[in-house]
Amino acid sequence: CHGMYDQAGEIQILLEYMDGGSLEGRHIASEPLLADVARQVLQGLAYLHRRKIVHRDIKPSNLLVNAAREVKIADFGVSRILAQSMDPSCNSSVGTIAYMSPERINTDLNHGKYDGYSADVWSFGLSILEFYLGRFPFGDNIGRQGDWASLMVAICYSDPPAAPPTASPELRSFISCCLQKEPSRRLTVARLLQHPFITRAPAAAPAPLHPPPPPFS
Repeated sequence: CHGMYDQAGEIQILLEYMDGGSLEGRHIASEPLLADVARQVLQGLAYLHRRKIVHRDIKPSNLLVNAAREVKIADFGVSRILAQSMDPSCNSSVGTIAYMSPERINTDLNHGKYDGYSADVWSFGLSILEFYLGRFPFGDNIGRQGDWASLMVAICYSDPPAAPPTASPELRSFISCCLQKEPSRRLTVARLLQHPFITRAPAAAPAPLHPPPPPFS
């Protein structure tokens, strides 16, 4: 935060300008570059989780990048500070359905409550897989044409999406550690930072994260 101003009772916050925009629509096929992006997002999430803050809306459009290839987490409109509550679990269905974890949608299994930390990990893992594939992991069209019922069924009852066989064993394992249907089986952000996909990744070439191509008219 570079400044805070009170304009007639309205709080205005001056934030860093991220000239590369969001990562929505980016295809990051280079594993070293993908690992660098994943590491930065994990470091941001680790900072939040250590302070008992859950984001609850991690997705490509909420990840911003600048010319130096620094990645920052944005949009804290539905985040929650768990330290301010007597109940450490979350119980509201705020966020973006496409990136919600199964337990956030099928609330019958957990009486409407869920672990916000592991839910962030699912959303993060799905976003990283989307970057690698260059498309939404549950299918290009599902949920994008308003068929939310099919999307929610896919998230809750189909097998979790996985990295393709062409990906390295480290990336396939990394994605699997994030996209476990059982929340307790997902690695924490701290443990993901120690995963070989992150720790053994070669340095990424100093290339920018190119914006997605313009849509066909």
